[in-house]
Amino acid sequence: MKILAVTIFLAAVFPPAAFAQDATIVSREVLVAGTRSLAAAKPPARFNLVGLHWQGTGSVEFRTRSAPGRWREWVQAAPEPEDRPDAGTAERARPDAWRLGNPWWVGPSDGIEYRFRGRVRRARAFFVWSAPTAVPLRTLQKAGSPGIVPRSGWGANEAIKRAAPLYTADVRVAIVHHTAGSNGYGAAESPAIVRAIQTYHVKGNGWNDIGYNFLVDRFGKVFEGRYGGIDRNVVGAHAEGFNRGSVGAAVLGEYSSLTVAEKAQEALAKLLAWRLDLAHVEPLSTLSFSSGGNPRFGAGALVSLRAVSGHRDTGFTDCPGRALYALLGGISGDVAEIGLPKLYAPVATGSVPGKVRFRARLSAPLEWTIDVTNAKGTLVFSTAGYGQTVDFNWNASGLPAGSYAYAIRATDVTAARGRIGGAGVGSTGVGAGTGATGTGGLLTVTEVAAEPETISPNADGVADESAITYT
Repeated sequence: MKILAVTIFLAAVFPPAAFAQDATIVSREVLVAGTRSLAAAKPPARFNLVGLHWQGTGSVEFRTRSAPGRWREWVQAAPEPEDRPDAGTAERARPDAWRLGNPWWVGPSDGIEYRFRGRVRRARAFFVWSAPTAVPLRTLQKAGSPGIVPRSGWGANEAIKRAAPLYTADVRVAIVHHTAGSNGYGAAESPAIVRAIQTYHVKGNGWNDIGYNFLVDRFGKVFEGRYGGIDRNVVGAHAEGFNRGSVGAAVLGEYSSLTVAEKAQEALAKLLAWRLDLAHVEPLSTLSFSSGGNPRFGAGALVSLRAVSGHRDTGFTDCPGRALYALLGGISGDVAEIGLPKLYAPVATGSVPGKVRFRARLSAPLEWTIDVTNAKGTLVFSTAGYGQTVDFNWNASGLPAGSYAYAIRATDVTAARGRIGGAGVGSTGVGAGTGATGTGGLLTVTEVAAEPETISPNADGVADESAITYT
């Protein structure tokens, strides 16, 4: 990818926009009686997003009444068993007896009715009010990225985050979602929808933060999702068993049959082109992904995924809807063409002293270089070549053992950086793509940091865990 300029608008320079208020959430127990419960749980005076939780093997439907008094169509609460954090993580503390419905954006409403099918023992409704705002959206942009509305731009409630972000060594796949809810929202409502989803995910589902890494609206706006850095490999809560090693991007709305707006498709393609380029993942490739475990794919199961996959590829769900899922092949083609040339699957195997093999692929024949530096940053080896394939064997037998870093560069591409004997990393200095299986090997640790430094693991939801970062 040719880099012409680097432009970063930091939240420290531009303080958060003044939103009317944080999103609020109210929960109500729903009386389960027969197949229908009409206004059995009085909702708050106003709400614009609904999420339902229930126990039992049955299903739940609901409809809402608009502020003017018109009842809308019935919709499925749409449980997605794998739309949650990975099993075994602290974030997955809520008992699995509860089935979690989608965060349905319904627009301004003041009434709700429910229908139950099959066995439903208990139900609970979460009502969120998130006020739209006309404040102009500021964007954050890094070299090659589309304009992205940062968390400060859409009014993220940083006070409700439950833990520091977790990071994974590399990103290997992008997983596309839809969020569910009305597709008729206005441009001023998009930030409110994102705030409402964050509130429901944290205060309703009990997650650490909003589950998605990025969100895209029908007007082509891209929003930063989970806290931790747009160019870092933040572990989300969007595809159980596949959160580590993936980036989750959700299009606002429900796309089982409705057409996906052209601007949304274009924005999604630009976002994924940039993010997969950082990870050095070939957009049209397939890979074998080891599941962390979910109802469809048990822990350790090897699943064949496309580099741009739909949520349904990883579990029992219709997400991202038939209409959006059908577009993923074409979107992947667009992703592959945006930002050329590119460098794919960089890897260094072997150790120092000894023999080291460097490999990578390029989207077109280019001049390339390999540089190796020691722990002090001194250049100890350099070579160059030309072609579409990088495959070079270096005899490092004469060098002392220690920490060595490499960089593979080519004309106008995002450089790949990594540690010899460790995983390849992207241009930002954090874990990025090394292909489907990574590189393995031993890592030399130079720094260790913990956030927060002090924890109190007493299950009260405050400072129960710490994220430890090694460099």
